[in-house]
Amino acid sequence: MQNPIPELDPMLKQLRLSGMLETLPKRNKEAIEKKLSYTDFLALLISDEVARRDNNKYVTRLRRAGFRADKTFDQFDFNFNPRIDKKMFVSLATGEFLKENANILLAGNCGAGKSHLAQAIGHCMVQAGHEVLFVTQSQLSKTLFAARATNTFERRFQTYVKAPLLIIDDFGLKPFRPPQDEDFHDLIAERYERTSTIMTSNLDFCEWGQAFPNKLLGAATLDRLRHGAYQITLEADNSYRRPKYISENTLAPEDN
Repeated sequence: MQNPIPELDPMLKQLRLSGMLETLPKRNKEAIEKKLSYTDFLALLISDEVARRDNNKYVTRLRRAGFRADKTFDQFDFNFNPRIDKKMFVSLATGEFLKENANILLAGNCGAGKSHLAQAIGHCMVQAGHEVLFVTQSQLSKTLFAARATNTFERRFQTYVKAPLLIIDDFGLKPFRPPQDEDFHDLIAERYERTSTIMTSNLDFCEWGQAFPNKLLGAATLDRLRHGAYQITLEADNSYRRPKYISENTLAPEDN
């Protein structure tokens, strides 16, 4: 069905009301069939526009977050490790920890699902309207180092400081080198009790200090991170990252 009121097209485009423009034919037909009042018809059009704008904002937040992939709770198989407390993660996904300005620290062996679960919480926060940034410790250090060379350090640093939720993956995978440890300490100190940070690490919590060449600086940093934080250890006998196996029946026959 074509747009019953062509005159509205340029006006709706000028007002950037493409949500209304896209659904106008459908809503007009619906209003006629159901004999809706003018106000009910207008309410439907406005709800379509609001839904379009909300979705656009969500897509923008999701893009800015920088997640590695579509790591959501729906994509996570909790059955692979019954020792993971699903209820606890569902509770964290409500976002109450953001109201508390509390951190979430995830430790566990390689392949336990830490990165996936951290990003899954991040996805929930994006859906709830919060700005999220995801970065590995290595990427964080490299980005700040490069920013120094281009005189954009403070602007880049403040981007990480002001993120309502900052997710730092693979902490301690590579030990810090000066001034990386100082930058990290300053970042955590600036965010302390103001915003929330999620961190994942293959190291046990008692080993996190090994990432810092300056032990005093490391102790001060970790003290701030751990204060009031949700510390969760994930134990897994097998890696969540499973290889794909090819059966003999699927292999192409050899040429004779």
